[in-house]
Amino acid sequence: MVQDAVVHCIQITGEAARNVSADFRQAHPEIPWADMIGMRNRVVHEYLGVDLDVVWSTVRTDLPRLVRVIDRLLQPGPELES
Repeated sequence: MVQDAVVHCIQITGEAARNVSADFRQAHPEIPWADMIGMRNRVVHEYLGVDLDVVWSTVRTDLPRLVRVIDRLLQPGPELES
């Protein structure tokens, strides 16, 4: 059940990444947009053949890095402070 939930979250994350504007994606190359979208495509289209070891490795290794990058982007900068 946990595996299904993790795979579903990867689907949602990849779908969200796919819907981010091209301008924003180009402005933030530190985010692995293509990898996120590609992982989503793999888990959706190859569901029965998904290697759960790869999924778990992604969650343990890549996801924490992604969270740190996004956290930095969400920090208010001088242009956002009032």
